[in-house]
Amino acid sequence: MLPRMSYSWETSSAASSTASVAPVTTVVGVAWGARARTLARRAPRPELAALIVLAGVLNLWALSRNGWANDYYSAAVRSMSSSWHDFLFASLDRSGVMTVDKPPLALWVQALSVRVFGYHQLSVLVPQALMGMASVVLVYDLLRRRFGRVGGFVGGLALAVTPITVAVSRHNNPDALLALCSVAALWCAVRGLDPAPTRRSTRWLVAAGVCVGLGFETKMGAALVVVPGIAAAWMWVAPAARGRLHALRALLAGGAAMVIVGGAWPALVELTPAAERPWVSGTSDNSIVSLIFGYNGLGRVDGQTGVPGGGGLFGSAPGPLRLLNSALGGQAGWLLGFALVSSFGMLAASRLRRSDPRSGWLVAVGGAFLVTAVLFSAAGGIFHPYYVSLLAPFAAALTGAGAAQLIGGGVHARIVGPLAAVAGVACELVVLSNYPGQLTWLAPVLIVVGALAALALLAFRQRRVRAAAVGAVLGALLLAPSVWAFDTLGYAASSTFPAGGPASLAAAGFGGPGGRPGGALFGAGGPFGAGGPPGRGASARPGAPGGLQLFGGGGGGAAGSAGGGPGATAGGLPPQPGGGPFGGARGGAGGAFGGGGSLDTVVSYVRRHGGGTIAVSSQSSAASAIIKGDVEVAGIGGFSGRESDVSAAWLAQEVGTGKIRWVVGEQSGGGAGRGVPGRGLPGDTRTGARTALQAVARACRKVTLSTSAAAAAGTLYDCHGAAAKLAGAGAAQSST
Repeated sequence: MLPRMSYSWETSSAASSTASVAPVTTVVGVAWGARARTLARRAPRPELAALIVLAGVLNLWALSRNGWANDYYSAAVRSMSSSWHDFLFASLDRSGVMTVDKPPLALWVQALSVRVFGYHQLSVLVPQALMGMASVVLVYDLLRRRFGRVGGFVGGLALAVTPITVAVSRHNNPDALLALCSVAALWCAVRGLDPAPTRRSTRWLVAAGVCVGLGFETKMGAALVVVPGIAAAWMWVAPAARGRLHALRALLAGGAAMVIVGGAWPALVELTPAAERPWVSGTSDNSIVSLIFGYNGLGRVDGQTGVPGGGGLFGSAPGPLRLLNSALGGQAGWLLGFALVSSFGMLAASRLRRSDPRSGWLVAVGGAFLVTAVLFSAAGGIFHPYYVSLLAPFAAALTGAGAAQLIGGGVHARIVGPLAAVAGVACELVVLSNYPGQLTWLAPVLIVVGALAALALLAFRQRRVRAAAVGAVLGALLLAPSVWAFDTLGYAASSTFPAGGPASLAAAGFGGPGGRPGGALFGAGGPFGAGGPPGRGASARPGAPGGLQLFGGGGGGAAGSAGGGPGATAGGLPPQPGGGPFGGARGGAGGAFGGGGSLDTVVSYVRRHGGGTIAVSSQSSAASAIIKGDVEVAGIGGFSGRESDVSAAWLAQEVGTGKIRWVVGEQSGGGAGRGVPGRGLPGDTRTGARTALQAVARACRKVTLSTSAAAAAGTLYDCHGAAAKLAGAGAAQSST
């Protein structure tokens, strides 16, 4: 008996030394022990908690200083939150005259938040910040499941401190939700590629299709960049485990889910009679199909007729190095060198063998990165620098995977490691060279750390040495984007085009910050405190910091105003009336009204003479009036007044139904878009609402306003009872 008792004691001791809970022999005890281990596995990891806190600080701190951010979308949210009809069709104005130029999902989220918490800047912006945080969490888990916690932490950290990720998460443009939907689609697809029962894997692929469809309802074709990689990964890996027929059926099911979800709102718009819904902004034929394939589709890639190309205005000229230039590199290009080389090393190590669990992940995520990078590098249409926020999560995921593989020895670390370190440093030096005067101290640090890390990876095989070397080079590479990410908190990013980085650079760029640059790290007033009233530009001297800059120099700025005031330039354009190339406060459009005084005069007259909706050419001109709620204003020519070629017959219909009574005609010289009277962007030959406004001048009664401020707004017409004459004037124009 003694040996047996000793054996029993030794077994119990060994078990107690390795188990997280004391061993028990009862059924209830075993169940509780299993439950405790499950809860321990599901408990938040400390590194994930740290990422959530970091992303929360970057996305939420002093958020109210951004004001209404993009007035265009904030105005739409106000209209959509006050009418379910406007909500459903994403109408910019409360009269239901014209939609915004994007699908509604991101605006639906903001409008629902406004319905719950009231119309306030934070009720619009906080959901965006939470979306950015959710993207960081998903990138972490996307990596953790395949490459471990180290890879998840590196990838999540890289995304959290990417400057453009911070900028769009603090803004109300739809790009934060687009990035979240795209990452969620990859996360679901990779889950479906894991060894699992057949039915469960199909469900994950269908979920991925739903996420892509939701992305399509956010920003249309941009969401499709993840589809080729997901489809290729599935058809490469799945048939080996599940059979080719099942893999094809599952892929078709995922595609069907994508089409059903993504096509739901476009189908609603297309099937609704035109008289019962707003005009589809950005089109000349009032068709959602035209918006999908034209203005928001191929036109963004190939260029659009009459629209200035990418050029120096929007992200510079297309080319293989576009992602590293002065417009895009500082936003999301810092880690591209390390991500690419380490990914190629992982590709060589796995050789894309179907039995290698890395293969499906690499094809899906790498495919999304490759498609997006090539598309953005070659796009010749309207391309805004903040679009690279969609590339950021894919680049961050590849960075995290590469780091984990180098540390764990999953690739040929003695070859790939030094190459990745050198490529990462070289790429970041190229990006830095495009910002003279910024972070001048960083180049020597990068060179020294990169050289030492490359030598260590080449000479030593020990895991600890690899971990130290990879950690050192990644730490050095993450310094610049981290500094720029925190710099983004130091000023109001309230403009049409969000951008991360120092205020002095953003003030000199296209659509720079329009609020008063902040003077302290997190601004006054606590974590949600405002940093001064938005829209009041503060001049930025060349070489002087225009707000918070943690360690960077103040150089690289250009003379001008952070609010787009007099003297501000963008893309080589001369100063324009109304401030900046688009005029107006916060980088927005100056507006058909010309200024606040003229708007007050027009509104006052309209109120004294029966009220009604005032139509102006530009939706961006109408946005500030819609936000104020002083009067019903509708833009009938699209965002800048030149995207929507509305007909006189349609305008006559709107007048006849009472949706529109007053129309503000263009100033002499021809309203040339973006609210700048008589001027347009170089090469912009679109007419927009001009033809319809000419018909108004022939058919409607001209109103004489006495003040010079009102005269500067353009001519006011009263179209009450003139629907038939307006339709006739339009028909006469068409015949000639």
